[in-house]
Amino acid sequence: MAFGIRIENIVASATLNVEVPLEKVVSQLEGMEYEPEQFPGVVYRMKEPKAAALIFGSGKIVCTGARNLDDVKEVFKKVIAVIRKTGTSVPR
Repeated sequence: MAFGIRIENIVASATLNVEVPLEKVVSQLEGMEYEPEQFPGVVYRMKEPKAAALIFGSGKIVCTGARNLDDVKEVFKKVIAVIRKTGTSVPR
């Protein structure tokens, strides 16, 4: 029996070890959702790469929907750039 394995979805997480001001983050770009009564994080759906990031006030970021490691890295790079725009110092 022969079969192939395909990666459909990668979930990755990172912890920045800084508090993230979610109200400021959500005001940075279109396409971000923040409804703290329903979910404690910002949902950022990206078109390129096609993936989503969950950003929490604790500094934790979860990337989901990426199809390869390069996409995961690009998602984290974009999210960290948005967080830095709020004036939050994020370690390199």
